Amino acid sequence: MSKYIRSFALIILVSAAFGVHAQTTGVSPKPSVITGDVVSIDAAKIVIKTADGNVEGTLAATTEFKKVDPVAPSLKTAVPAAATDISTGDRVMATGVLAADKKSFPARAVYLMTKSDIAQKQAKEAEKWRTRGIAGRVTAVNAQTNQITVEIRSLMGSTTTVLTPKPDAVFHRYAQDSIKFEEAKDSSFAEVKQGDMIRALGDKSADGTSFTAEQVVTGAFQTIAGTVKTIDTVKNEVVITDLQTKKDVTVAIGTASLMKKFPAEFAERLAGGAMGGGGMRPPGQGQPPAGGRPATGGQVQPGAGAPGQGRPGMGGQRGGGAGIDDMLERFQDITAADLSVGDMIAVSSTKNGNTSRVNAIKLLAGVEPFIRMAQMSSGGGRGQGGQGVQGGFTIPGLDGIGFP
Repeated sequence: MSKYIRSFALIILVSAAFGVHAQTTGVSPKPSVITGDVVSIDAAKIVIKTADGNVEGTLAATTEFKKVDPVAPSLKTAVPAAATDISTGDRVMATGVLAADKKSFPARAVYLMTKSDIAQKQAKEAEKWRTRGIAGRVTAVNAQTNQITVEIRSLMGSTTTVLTPKPDAVFHRYAQDSIKFEEAKDSSFAEVKQGDMIRALGDKSADGTSFTAEQVVTGAFQTIAGTVKTIDTVKNEVVITDLQTKKDVTVAIGTASLMKKFPAEFAERLAGGAMGGGGMRPPGQGQPPAGGRPATGGQVQPGAGAPGQGRPGMGGQRGGGAGIDDMLERFQDITAADLSVGDMIAVSSTKNGNTSRVNAIKLLAGVEPFIRMAQMSSGGGRGQGGQGVQGGFTIPGLDGIGFP
């Protein structure tokens, strides 16, 4: 996930001082602001993919072009550019008066962030969060000491870190119905809850047991596991039967959803504990105590993984540790079309209050060994197909917080 919609939002605020906004006053309408990714461009027009669909802008000799640096997005630092500097996939903010159908406009100005510049900034940010960041699950919040206890998991096991925010630390929290970081809300220490997933940027102590945070991102997430009942490749939706509730849940798959499949032999080895961090951990053996979990309507909690670069996902390793998400990134990418009725999958999503429909952050296939181990540990049986999962399970890399 990126923060470049926020970056352009800053430009929009500055632009407002020059009368560039979407409101209409008096007789002459003011220009609107159209933000999105470039679908196509030629000398005469630019097509922009926005949140509401494609919008076509007409280019003229009077159209002004400016290039914006993603590192310091500002009108003051923008430099002159040309239409030839814009390529498919670049992010732009254009101004102009939208037609009545909101599908076209004459472009008055186009502000550009190239995808290569964005990629370079993302790489630098990813390295910063990798070397100066921690991520995991909140196991305790102490309002008196202003500290947060975080369980951090990796393939080699789990550790505990006490996080103390700096006085000027910036907090963000994922929206209840969104999996996108750019839609995260400004937050505060008071909104951090036990059971949240958390990611923070700052400074670790030498022994790794304490952490001073300058940026904190939190969210309430859930994991659902079940068997595939139907697949709709047109809508990009999968209906599963939840193993715990026995009810059908529609899983919506979006462009930001990460879909992977565990190699069978590798999943068996992890589920059996051969590499430490995977598999079922019954209550009292590394899992948060029953009273420490937020209510989830009977749905199981996700395990913590490591961050995917630019992908939705929570980190789980200290510098030099075994990278869960590095492992996950090497696995096979899949689509809804690769799934079959009867497959066992696990999905992470935000808690949106709707138990019948979720938006997938991560969807993992090939998880049967983890479910089987959870069923055997919770029921003491052989884990037959329809048996529910009591006490939760851990699937390496299945987590639920986006990369800032």
